[in-house]
Amino acid sequence: MHQSPPLKRPLVLGSTSRYRRELLERLNLPFDVTAPKVDETPLPGEAPRSLALRLALAKARAVAQLHPDAVVIGSDQVADLAGEPLGKPGHHERAVAQLRQMRSQTVVFQTAVAVVCAATGFEQIDLAPVEVKFRDLSDAEIERYLRAEQPYDCAGSAKSEGLGIALLDAIHSDDPTALIGLPLIRTCRMLRAAGLVLP
Repeated sequence: MHQSPPLKRPLVLGSTSRYRRELLERLNLPFDVTAPKVDETPLPGEAPRSLALRLALAKARAVAQLHPDAVVIGSDQVADLAGEPLGKPGHHERAVAQLRQMRSQTVVFQTAVAVVCAATGFEQIDLAPVEVKFRDLSDAEIERYLRAEQPYDCAGSAKSEGLGIALLDAIHSDDPTALIGLPLIRTCRMLRAAGLVLP
């Protein structure tokens, strides 16, 4: 009996993050981008890892409703300092406060990714925690770094893929792109499970 080839479903990234878009481009798959309309406010007492998982799935589901035939990726990252979530600072003063909090500390960047296809009922979610040890940063180092890189759209106020690497003592992860915003090893695994062909 002749088997028809699997249906090639479109791929959609449910994110406005340019970092996630640049990471997904590494896979050489055509994809569209749709901004998810999701309230990102943490629930009372919600742990950072739970928040990241909830928001990644909510983003993927929200975009999958708009593109039911597509395979949709949703992702979220929350910086976790001793159980307290640190979001995107948004401005200089908050970034200074975050980096002062994090000096000499180990911060776990909880990066969640979800893949959803409404047409097939496919839904998977995974978490890629990354442990980041910050150096004992002086106030002058913090100021120089923030003026140079202005990482106000990054959870935890530092870009490890840029000058922010100079603030760190160590990074521990089994999915190295997770810290930038999208764990590609886990994403590839889930895309294959959803029926996409990689590489």
